[in-house]
Amino acid sequence: MPTAIALDGKAVAAEIRRELAEEAARLTAAGRQPGLAAVLVGDDEPSRIYVGAKQRAAEATGLRSRLVRMPASATQAEVVAEVEALNADPEIHGMIVQLPLPPQVDPVAVQEAIDPAKDVDALHPVNEGRLLRGDPLFLPATPAGIVELLRRSSVPLDGADAVLVGRGLLVGRPLALLLASKQLGNATVTLCHTGTRDLAAHVRRADVLIVAAGRRHLVTPEMVKPGAAVVDAGQHRTPEGLTGDVDPAVAEVAGFLTPVPGGVGPMTVAMLLANTVAAARAAG
Repeated sequence: MPTAIALDGKAVAAEIRRELAEEAARLTAAGRQPGLAAVLVGDDEPSRIYVGAKQRAAEATGLRSRLVRMPASATQAEVVAEVEALNADPEIHGMIVQLPLPPQVDPVAVQEAIDPAKDVDALHPVNEGRLLRGDPLFLPATPAGIVELLRRSSVPLDGADAVLVGRGLLVGRPLALLLASKQLGNATVTLCHTGTRDLAAHVRRADVLIVAAGRRHLVTPEMVKPGAAVVDAGQHRTPEGLTGDVDPAVAEVAGFLTPVPGGVGPMTVAMLLANTVAAARAAG
């Protein structure tokens, strides 16, 4: 029988959105309603579903939400032009350009076109550099959401052995910085990847394990330290539904485990909204 306590991202995200709604109402009353824009190029179904979830959450929290839809045939210049228009729009305080983009559009060039003060995904090189330096404008949404979920679930981070599986730009690398920082984690961090020898040996040492490798059920129960807090940041669509990078049987060993879905995803959206509210606050 499963013994792990569920790290309920849905419930924690709802709590964060309630807090944000109060601040959004105050800003709106002062004439500065936080505005979030999403640029969606093409009709990739997971992207469309995800952007829709962001829009609904934004509107429910009292934010202005705008969707810019572009055809899959859009050129890089056309996408950049839309980004520049949003940069200049005073009603928009935060924007995201949903990935993946069609092959003719360079995602780096598009990210670099976003005003860093509106880059609530924190993917602009300026924001990545400021994160490395320790004075970020915004925290990247998924890593920040994972840290906040652990913190609000009373999972100890200070001095913990934290192991990350996956070194991607969206989760692994920025999360390593957050967990190692004195302010947010103060953990001892090991970053594992495809070149890691004996992955299981590293994973077994983890008090806190975050898996963002993009490989279905990569982490199995025998790899997990009893009582560890396990965060599954993977997402794979199967005929049976969504599943993650962690075998669900890990619940029989772990002390805490995020569900898939309902763990990391809602937290990512909540932190994106938090960044947008922060951008609106700073714009005054």
